[in-house]
Amino acid sequence: MERRQNQTPQGQIARVLVEFLEVAITAVVFLNGVYPSGAFERRRYRNVVIQRARHPQLRYYIHATVTGLLPFVQKGMVERVAVIFFNADNVPLEKFVFKLAVNQAYGSEVEEVDLEISLRSFLIKLSNSKSLSKGLPPDCRWEITAYFRSLPETGTSKEAELWIPTDTKQWQQPPLITPIKSMSSEPLCLQLYLEHPSLSESLL
Repeated sequence: MERRQNQTPQGQIARVLVEFLEVAITAVVFLNGVYPSGAFERRRYRNVVIQRARHPQLRYYIHATVTGLLPFVQKGMVERVAVIFFNADNVPLEKFVFKLAVNQAYGSEVEEVDLEISLRSFLIKLSNSKSLSKGLPPDCRWEITAYFRSLPETGTSKEAELWIPTDTKQWQQPPLITPIKSMSSEPLCLQLYLEHPSLSESLL
């Protein structure tokens, strides 16, 4: 408790945001039906019914990946966190994107309750967004990708060494974007949207 009180506003925001991302990313994976429904169990988070991964490796991958972003979110280095679904040729089929901005100049105390209420509304909206997905093939795979405003220097921290440049194939045309939810308030701006390849590209 004392550590939380001594945290900077950016540290408080990052901690709450990373916890939210872990829950939200699990929801995205569940909604897309990549695994049988039995691979998840119903839990409550911030008074919202959510899905929690039951398989230890799946749960660890999401938790460890998102937790590894904590120091970079706190410093304002992370621009977007995406859950990307690929076909067998490693071409993206669908991306759920969390675009975030933490105000580095914000110096006031953060009202975590207000922040958590706002983030809870994202989970509610996300749980109703299954119809936005275009369906994925049974042989698809997925990963969590972070887009940095500036690359962390390797060798400066253990967390930086965990992140490697992606070799993901990119769409050649601008994607089709479907907004899901956004909030814009001090000290955090957050957008959630869905990306699909353009119609011309998806026909190739």
